Amino acid sequence: MTRLTRDQLIEKATMDYFANVDKKNMDGVLANFHDNATLTVPTDPIVHEGREQGIRQMFQTLFDSYVDIWHGDFECTADEATQSIAARFNVYLKTEDGSEIKLTNCNFWYVEDGKFSRVFVFMSGPNVLK
Repeated sequence: MTRLTRDQLIEKATMDYFANVDKKNMDGVLANFHDNATLTVPTDPIVHEGREQGIRQMFQTLFDSYVDIWHGDFECTADEATQSIAARFNVYLKTEDGSEIKLTNCNFWYVEDGKFSRVFVFMSGPNVLK
Protein backbone atom coordinates (compact mmCIF):
# COMPACT_ATOMS: atom_id res chain seq x y z
CA MET A 1 0.00 0.00 0.00
CA THR A 2 1.58 3.25 -1.18
CA ARG A 3 1.24 6.19 1.22
CA LEU A 4 2.37 9.61 0.08
CA THR A 5 3.96 12.30 2.22
CA ARG A 6 2.42 15.77 2.46
CA ASP A 7 4.85 17.12 -0.13
CA GLN A 8 4.23 14.17 -2.47
CA LEU A 9 0.47 14.68 -2.21
CA ILE A 10 0.78 18.37 -3.14
CA GLU A 11 3.17 17.50 -5.98
CA LYS A 12 0.68 14.91 -7.25
CA ALA A 13 -2.07 17.54 -7.44
CA THR A 14 -0.03 20.40 -8.90
CA MET A 15 2.69 18.74 -11.00
CA ASP A 16 1.48 15.23 -11.85
CA TYR A 17 -2.13 16.29 -12.41
CA PHE A 18 -2.51 19.98 -13.28
CA ALA A 19 0.74 20.28 -15.23
CA ASN A 20 -0.48 17.43 -17.46
CA VAL A 21 -3.94 18.98 -17.80
CA ASP A 22 -2.32 22.24 -18.95
CA LYS A 23 -0.21 20.33 -21.53
CA LYS A 24 -3.31 18.39 -22.66
CA ASN A 25 -1.41 15.19 -21.91
CA MET A 26 -4.27 12.70 -21.59
CA ASP A 27 -2.07 9.75 -20.59
CA GLY A 28 -0.31 11.84 -17.95
CA VAL A 29 -3.62 13.07 -16.52
CA LEU A 30 -5.29 9.66 -16.45
CA ALA A 31 -2.24 8.01 -14.87
CA ASN A 32 -3.24 9.79 -11.63
CA PHE A 33 -6.64 8.03 -11.37
CA HIS A 34 -7.74 4.58 -10.26
CA ASP A 35 -9.80 2.62 -12.81
CA ASN A 36 -13.03 3.16 -10.86
CA ALA A 37 -12.36 6.76 -9.78
CA THR A 38 -15.04 9.44 -9.75
CA LEU A 39 -14.74 13.16 -10.47
CA THR A 40 -17.64 15.21 -9.14
CA VAL A 41 -18.49 18.85 -9.87
CA PRO A 42 -20.91 19.64 -6.99
CA THR A 43 -21.50 23.19 -8.26
CA ASP A 44 -23.16 21.87 -11.47
CA PRO A 45 -23.88 19.03 -10.22
CA ILE A 46 -22.38 16.30 -12.38
CA VAL A 47 -20.43 13.10 -11.70
CA HIS A 48 -17.92 11.53 -14.11
CA GLU A 49 -17.43 7.84 -13.33
CA GLY A 50 -14.52 5.62 -14.29
CA ARG A 51 -11.07 6.63 -15.54
CA GLU A 52 -11.51 5.20 -19.04
CA GLN A 53 -15.15 6.16 -19.42
CA GLY A 54 -16.46 9.35 -17.84
CA ILE A 55 -13.19 10.96 -16.78
CA ARG A 56 -11.44 10.40 -20.12
CA GLN A 57 -14.44 11.80 -22.04
CA MET A 58 -14.64 14.82 -19.72
CA PHE A 59 -10.96 15.67 -20.31
CA GLN A 60 -11.24 15.07 -24.06
CA THR A 61 -14.11 17.58 -24.19
CA LEU A 62 -12.05 20.07 -22.14
CA PHE A 63 -8.97 19.65 -24.36
CA ASP A 64 -11.04 19.98 -27.56
CA SER A 65 -12.88 23.09 -26.30
CA TYR A 66 -9.90 25.27 -25.33
CA VAL A 67 -6.66 26.11 -27.14
CA ASP A 68 -4.98 27.28 -23.93
CA ILE A 69 -5.46 25.87 -20.43
CA TRP A 70 -3.64 27.18 -17.35
CA HIS A 71 -3.94 26.35 -13.65
CA GLY A 72 -1.81 28.20 -11.09
CA ASP A 73 -1.51 30.43 -8.03
CA PHE A 74 -2.01 27.29 -5.93
CA GLU A 75 -2.79 27.41 -2.23
CA CYS A 76 -2.57 23.77 -1.11
CA THR A 77 -2.73 21.71 2.00
CA ALA A 78 -2.55 17.95 2.40
CA ASP A 79 -3.18 15.46 5.16
CA GLU A 80 -0.93 12.40 5.22
CA ALA A 81 -3.17 10.50 7.65
CA THR A 82 -6.23 10.66 5.38
CA GLN A 83 -4.26 10.86 2.12
CA SER A 84 -6.23 13.89 1.02
CA ILE A 85 -5.41 17.19 -0.68
CA ALA A 86 -7.22 20.52 -0.82
CA ALA A 87 -6.32 23.38 -3.17
CA ARG A 88 -7.53 26.83 -4.14
CA PHE A 89 -6.25 28.03 -7.52
CA ASN A 90 -6.92 30.15 -10.58
CA VAL A 91 -7.86 28.82 -14.01
CA TYR A 92 -7.53 30.56 -17.37
CA LEU A 93 -9.05 29.05 -20.50
CA LYS A 94 -8.93 30.46 -24.03
CA THR A 95 -11.09 29.38 -26.96
CA GLU A 96 -10.03 29.34 -30.59
CA ASP A 97 -11.89 32.62 -31.21
CA GLY A 98 -9.92 34.31 -28.41
CA SER A 99 -12.64 34.29 -25.73
CA GLU A 100 -11.37 33.75 -22.22
CA ILE A 101 -12.81 32.18 -19.10
CA LYS A 102 -11.26 32.99 -15.73
CA LEU A 103 -12.18 30.93 -12.68
CA THR A 104 -11.11 30.58 -9.08
CA ASN A 105 -11.72 26.97 -8.10
CA CYS A 106 -11.26 24.65 -5.16
CA ASN A 107 -10.46 20.96 -5.54
CA PHE A 108 -10.44 18.14 -3.04
CA TRP A 109 -8.65 14.88 -3.88
CA TYR A 110 -8.77 11.57 -2.02
CA VAL A 111 -5.81 9.29 -2.67
CA GLU A 112 -5.69 5.52 -2.28
CA ASP A 113 -2.49 3.60 -2.93
CA GLY A 114 -0.91 6.63 -4.64
CA LYS A 115 -3.76 7.45 -7.06
CA PHE A 116 -6.93 9.53 -6.99
CA SER A 117 -10.04 7.58 -6.01
CA ARG A 118 -12.36 10.60 -5.69
CA VAL A 119 -12.00 14.20 -6.85
CA PHE A 120 -14.37 17.08 -6.11
CA VAL A 121 -14.16 20.30 -8.16
CA PHE A 122 -15.95 23.45 -6.96
CA MET A 123 -16.08 26.11 -9.71
CA SER A 124 -16.60 29.84 -9.33
CA GLY A 125 -18.21 30.11 -12.77
CA PRO A 126 -19.57 27.88 -15.52
CA ASN A 127 -18.80 24.16 -15.43
CA VAL A 128 -16.12 23.58 -18.09
CA LEU A 129 -15.86 19.88 -17.15
CA LYS A 130 -18.90 18.53 -19.01
